[in-house]
Amino acid sequence: MSSTLQQPPSVHVPKLHVECVTALSADDLAALCEATNAAILDGGGFGWITPPGRQALERYFKGVLLVPERDLFIGRVDGVITGSAQLVRPSRNNEAQNHAVTFMHSFVAPYARGQGLARLMMERVEDKARAAGFRVLNLDVRETQQAAITLYESMGYTRWGEHPAYARVKGKIIRGFFYMKTLQRDGADGH
Repeated sequence: MSSTLQQPPSVHVPKLHVECVTALSADDLAALCEATNAAILDGGGFGWITPPGRQALERYFKGVLLVPERDLFIGRVDGVITGSAQLVRPSRNNEAQNHAVTFMHSFVAPYARGQGLARLMMERVEDKARAAGFRVLNLDVRETQQAAITLYESMGYTRWGEHPAYARVKGKIIRGFFYMKTLQRDGADGH
């Protein structure tokens, strides 16, 4: 009887990548729209409850790229876009709040969750905000987005408020939670 050594099955470790983009190729735009659609259908907190259709999503993301105060971050798993987030700077005339930015419209498609992409996107957004000299990062989330809430709280975000009628989903009123994180203390360089 011969003995053979069995190799353990290879485990695929996904390659995660997050970048801030200023343009999207046709293939990337298609993947972004597909991921967005899947997140909306799964209740992903992107603001839409019903997918608006491919053309509307394409127009939306092309529009985001044109807004000077918005940065679009895309998250990739093994090279394919499966999530995104936006960093929104205050308008130039808002001097009183020019120290703070807002994190919004973050999602990861359901087929790409559980791999650390949401955390990596959040870290990249924080890095960009810090590098630009912002002191505070704000965000808000539906109470039903438990995975996002757990992530934000694990990353040091403080819940400072609640809106009792934040959103209406399928006829039900849902609370919203407001969070903030101090990125830099007063006296640091920047805004």
